[in-house]
Amino acid sequence: MTELVLRHDDGGTCTLTLNRPEKRNAVNRELFRALRSHITAIEQDAEVGVVVLRGAGGHFCAGHDLSEPGHADAFGWLRKEMQTLERFTAMRPIVIAAIEGTCFTGGLEMALSADFIVCDETARFADTHGKWGLVPGWGMSQRLPRRVGSARAIEMMTTCRPYTGRQAEAFGLANLCVEPGKLDEAIADYAGAILAISRHSNAENKRLVYDTDGMRLADGLDHELMRNAGFDTSRPYKRKA
Repeated sequence: MTELVLRHDDGGTCTLTLNRPEKRNAVNRELFRALRSHITAIEQDAEVGVVVLRGAGGHFCAGHDLSEPGHADAFGWLRKEMQTLERFTAMRPIVIAAIEGTCFTGGLEMALSADFIVCDETARFADTHGKWGLVPGWGMSQRLPRRVGSARAIEMMTTCRPYTGRQAEAFGLANLCVEPGKLDEAIADYAGAILAISRHSNAENKRLVYDTDGMRLADGLDHELMRNAGFDTSRPYKRKA
């Protein structure tokens, strides 16, 4: 059988590739099970400092495979899928979504579960739940407005219009958009910068940002101080006497 999610490790960077290119990497239950297995393995792998999520065949992900029959426990399975994406966000490694081609609906929700998005000019982003009479269940209504603001999120969700990689970069959905053929170079550049920094600092900075999302400033400052994990003892910093 074809592996539905491929894993490749290189010097602290773990790349997970959604591998249903004939379906533009549309997500079925078997792919989600494979993705969850990889997440479990990465959570136990101290060597990984960066995770890159991408798609095979020139597309990221066309969303949920709507041709798949419904699950007998639809709500229970939906919750399991959402929890899988929540685990991406909660990982200690920094997670980058590398987008080329289609990134629609459930695929966009998967990309939003990463810490940030890098794309090329072939990328097309859209939320098409409304075309099918659906509402999101993998986090679109929560993650998208946090990324681009409520007004832009509502625009995307209620028009179902596609947006280019350059447009996504302009309004903050993507951190960077590069020319076609330059995506691997951009990802390698980000990964190199991240891996050169303390893994402890990266993981704890990420945790503090997510843990305090939505807090009042005063509460967030208290949280940063009282739940600070301290410095990385393997690094050369020394306290002054």
